[in-house]
Amino acid sequence: RLYLPTRCCLMGSPLRRLCRMEAAVVRCLPGEPKLTISFCLQGSHKHMLRDQDEPLGKVLARISNGIAKNQSKAKKSKKNRGQEQPDEAAEPTVVKLFYDGEEVPETVLNAEAWQDGSVLQVGDVKYSVQRNAPTFTTAELPVSLLAGFPVCPKLEVEFGNVQDCEFTWFRENCPHTRSEAPGKASDQDSGWTQVGCERVYIPSNQDISFRLKLSCTPKDGSRGGLAKELVSVGAVEAGPGVCLFDNRHAFTAKVTDWPTVRVVSYNILADIYAQTDLSKTVLYPYCAPYALQLDYRQNLIKKELAGYNCDIICLQEVDKGVYVDSLTPALDAFGLNGVFKVKEKQHEGLATFYRRSKFRLLSSHDIMLSEALSSDPMHAELLEKVSANGALKNKILQRSTSLQVLLLTIKVCVANTHLYWHPKGGNVRLVQMGVALKHLSHVISEVAPGAPLVFCGDFNSTPNAGNSRIVPTHADWSSSGPEESCSMELLSDIPPLLSACGLPAYTNYVRGFQGCLDYIFIQPDCMQVEQVIPLPSLEEVTTYEALPSVAHPSDHIALVCDLRWNP
Repeated sequence: RLYLPTRCCLMGSPLRRLCRMEAAVVRCLPGEPKLTISFCLQGSHKHMLRDQDEPLGKVLARISNGIAKNQSKAKKSKKNRGQEQPDEAAEPTVVKLFYDGEEVPETVLNAEAWQDGSVLQVGDVKYSVQRNAPTFTTAELPVSLLAGFPVCPKLEVEFGNVQDCEFTWFRENCPHTRSEAPGKASDQDSGWTQVGCERVYIPSNQDISFRLKLSCTPKDGSRGGLAKELVSVGAVEAGPGVCLFDNRHAFTAKVTDWPTVRVVSYNILADIYAQTDLSKTVLYPYCAPYALQLDYRQNLIKKELAGYNCDIICLQEVDKGVYVDSLTPALDAFGLNGVFKVKEKQHEGLATFYRRSKFRLLSSHDIMLSEALSSDPMHAELLEKVSANGALKNKILQRSTSLQVLLLTIKVCVANTHLYWHPKGGNVRLVQMGVALKHLSHVISEVAPGAPLVFCGDFNSTPNAGNSRIVPTHADWSSSGPEESCSMELLSDIPPLLSACGLPAYTNYVRGFQGCLDYIFIQPDCMQVEQVIPLPSLEEVTTYEALPSVAHPSDHIALVCDLRWNP
């Protein structure tokens, strides 16, 4: 098949007449006042916005007049250069629309005239009209490209399916110089060499210093639309070499077979926290500044997550823009759908992804823990106990901590949270956990009785915090001093949960703290742990003193395990 870029249509050339008919794409939806008509004319792309109730003849006349104006401009240009030939009366270009071999009357309204399969004739050139054809509404390449790291375009298709689209990747034949206009191929470039034909391309070291180009065709099954060309803003750069997660990928080379499911829980460090002066000078002064930049860290995060071949991914501290522009396109390309829960009054939140070949989303039951505590009658008893200490109650109700809850097919309940962060906030976290477990128990009993629970997150709690029964003498009740101290018992209707990855020495490793804060909790009577992916060794973690580093994008380490559903 011959692919012709939309920016050079070869109109009217012998090659054009030998090729399949070019497309004129029409977007026309009921209830909308306008329709659009897009096609290539005399080497340039035309995009016309017209009223649906306008007579066809007005559009055809507009196209013909546009050609006449261009011809007049060309003649004036030649005359100014002294190349003008004797005046000849230029005949107007014939523009007609045909359907089933019959000319469509010019009085027919646009909405009815532009039918799928009709033929637009402009002079001696004919176009096949595609009404509501698959069309890219979004098509972008990431800004930062690193050798050895997957390049995942951000794509959104109207009237089509991203999974059906066709992709061809090219590498520029000559190294890119920064003086060239970003994102555009040079008119005097030396061409491009095809290097791939999948949705995701992983640049090699041979691609370093060269730009990439993607030609992608939107499709819906076998029905295709107009191809689009994307050229990278900059050239591929060298990657960081060995990353902290590379050795772990040796244990996750393949997707698991059902009934085994691979689960990840990972705090990926929100950009709004990585870029503060506090982060750069106090929390992570040992980390190279460029390694804290979002574009750099996104490359590492996408490669790490892709290499785990997971079925369920629970992420914390996910910037809204990162979810939309980076994680969703990347993980969608690797077979996962995602759901995002932003924190109230924040720009980051929780994201849970699931493999669509194994799961389907049945329902979501997200809550903000403080809001649920203050307004849901099921938490009235707990609220009454907390209200005995006004200072503690106010602190709890000011928190925007959320709980993300998904019910997936095969009736599994997946929960994801990121509890209050303060080192002296143990009492707040106990109450938050009490609200979370009560809510999860209610969702499972009311919506999916018997569904097993997988509860992931950054709980900001060391292993001695407990998770099923909290006694009144628990040390965390007085974690923030006597003014906010309280004493109560918390019981859960959910049977005791098991930490699937055990109790590692650390899941968070920074200069001032090393400890286990992250967990994947499961119900051991419903599932068993088949494999825990080993965490990086202390020697690996401290190669660059602590985390994050040039070899690892976060101050947390991902927990990864394989769980087998019991029949």
